[in-house]
Amino acid sequence: MTAGAHLTHFLVIGAGAAGLMTARELARAGRRVAILEARDRCGGRIYPLPIWEFGYPAEGGAEFVHGAATVTRSLMREAGLRLQRRAGTRWSARTGALLPDDPPVPYEDRFYRALLAVKHDLPIAEFLETQFSGPRYDRLRRAITRTVEGYDAADPHRASTLALRDEWMARDDGEHGRIAGGYGALIAYLGTECRKHGAAIHLGAAVSAIDKAGGGIAARCRDGAVFEADAAILTVPPPILSEIALPRPAREQAAAAADIGYGNVIKILLRFTTKWWADHGGRDLADLSFLISDATVPTWWTQHPASHSVLTGWFAGPKADRVSSLTDDELVEMGLASLAEIFDLATDRTRRDLVASRAINWAKDPFARGAYSYATPQTRRAQSTMRNPASGAIFFAGEALYGGPDMGTVEAALASGLEAARVILTKES
Repeated sequence: MTAGAHLTHFLVIGAGAAGLMTARELARAGRRVAILEARDRCGGRIYPLPIWEFGYPAEGGAEFVHGAATVTRSLMREAGLRLQRRAGTRWSARTGALLPDDPPVPYEDRFYRALLAVKHDLPIAEFLETQFSGPRYDRLRRAITRTVEGYDAADPHRASTLALRDEWMARDDGEHGRIAGGYGALIAYLGTECRKHGAAIHLGAAVSAIDKAGGGIAARCRDGAVFEADAAILTVPPPILSEIALPRPAREQAAAAADIGYGNVIKILLRFTTKWWADHGGRDLADLSFLISDATVPTWWTQHPASHSVLTGWFAGPKADRVSSLTDDELVEMGLASLAEIFDLATDRTRRDLVASRAINWAKDPFARGAYSYATPQTRRAQSTMRNPASGAIFFAGEALYGGPDMGTVEAALASGLEAARVILTKES
C-alpha cells in the first residue's frame, strides 16, 4: 500500500493522550478505528489514583498544565474542565534554612546571554564546561544541572542546549496549574469521544508484532489475538518501540528513537492526618506550594490552594535511575527521610501521621520504561525521520515526536496525536 492510498481502517497502538487524540480525530472524520491498549486502563503515563486513597484524584503521573498548552486548553474547553491556577509560596531549603524562593544564582544573566548566542547545538553539560568552567561558576553549573535533571528528567550529557533554550524562553507563556478533577477527567472525555464516534477500545491488548497482511497490516498481541487494518499508528513510549517487531522499513524508522532522550521519574505521594508543615518553627507555611531542597528527594509540592494534607515528592533524571531498583516501601522511606532532613525532624515524626503513601517508579512500568522524553542534539533529525512514514501503513506519534518547546508534556502528546491524524487525512484528500 503506497502512502497515497486511501486508508479507511486504522489501529492505534496505545490509549494514552496521543493515541486517544489520534483515534478521536480519525474516527470523527469517518474512519474505522480500533485502539489497542496493553494496560487495563486508558491514559498511559496519565495515571489518576483512587479518590479514597488521598482524598482527591491524585496524579501518579502527569499533573500540571505547563505554559500556553493550546491543544490542552482547547480540549479542556470542549470537556467543560477548568484550570485550577497554581498559587501559594515557593520555599527553598538549599541554604540550610527555609527561605521563600531560591536565592539568586550568580552569573545567571551572563548564562542567558551566552545561551542566546549559541548557533550550533551541543549537550548542555558541554556548553557549561566550555563557557562556564572554573570554581566561580560552581553554583551556576549546579543550578542548571539540577534544573535539567530535576525538571526535564534529562541527562545533561545528552540534553540539547538549543531545545532547553527554547523551553526556558517559552516557560512563562500562559498560566500554570492543574486541571480541576485531574488529567483523568480529560482522558475520560477523550475516551468517551472516541467511542461516540465509533472507535473501539481494547484493553489488555499488548501488541508484540505488526506484520504486513494483504494490502494492509496485522497487529499480533501477546495473548494470541490478531487485529487487521489498513494501517497502524504507534503512540507508545520510545523504549516500547524496540519491543514490537515491525516490518523492515518501519523498524528502521523506529530505530531513530535511540536519538531521542528518555528520562525516569519517581513520584512519592504521602498523605498525613494534618498539614503539620503549615506551622513549622514559627514560620507560616500554610500557603506552601513548592519546596526545593538538597535532600535525596529534593522537590516537594502541596495541593495548595486545595486543603489536602498531601505532600508529593519528585525525583527525576539520572539520580532516579540510580535508585530505580528500590522497592516501593524503600522509596517511601527515602521520601520520609528527606522530609525529616528538610524540616529538621526525626523520621519517626514524619512517619507518625502518615495515613497513605504511594511510590510510582515509572522505570518499572512495563509499558512505559520511564517517564518522558527530552531532546538531544540529534532529536530533531530523528523526529523528522519518524514523522515521514517509509510506507503508507505504519505511522508514529507521541510526546517524543513533538517538535515544539514543551516536549515531555501532555500538551506534546495531544499535539502530536492531532498532527498525526491530520497528516494521514491530508494524504488521503
